Amino acid sequence: MSEIDDKALEAYIKAAAAALGVPIEDAWMPSIRANLAVSVRLANIVADFELPDESEPAPVFEA
Repeated sequence: MSEIDDKALEAYIKAAAAALGVPIEDAWMPSIRANLAVSVRLANIVADFELPDESEPAPVFEA
């Protein structure tokens, strides 16, 4: 698992906000960056988990 680059996260946040037309105040940036860093760490844990070849997807239940 690689370290999370704060500058890259901030660039991503600014680019995504610009693409979506969402204004972000400078005071919000530390909280947004911290939240995204946690999300990236959790996603890396899931992505790094290797499944055996015999694994199958769970069935889909509909109500």
